[in-house]
Amino acid sequence: MTSASRKEIPQINDTRYVQVVTVGGLDPNNPLSEEKQLEQVEHLNKLLSGYPKGTIIGKDTAIGRFMLGEHELCMQRTSYHIAFSRKPENSDEYNQHRP
Repeated sequence: MTSASRKEIPQINDTRYVQVVTVGGLDPNNPLSEEKQLEQVEHLNKLLSGYPKGTIIGKDTAIGRFMLGEHELCMQRTSYHIAFSRKPENSDEYNQHRP
């Protein structure tokens, strides 16, 4: 593999920082608004397209099924593990506003 192609494909050895970004929620007593979910997705997209560019190295999905009277409520939370070659500048800002 040449050095030019190595720069295009992130290597696990280059990882110096991993951030977990959660999209969605599982609390039926405090459901996330659509606006809050859009903010979570926007933040995820910034980490994947900004500088330093992040790479998804893992994904965890949790699904909750709740009965509210006769109605069934299904909720989903997905956590993305994003690797970086160095810590992004805006990571502390995100962690301060996490639910």
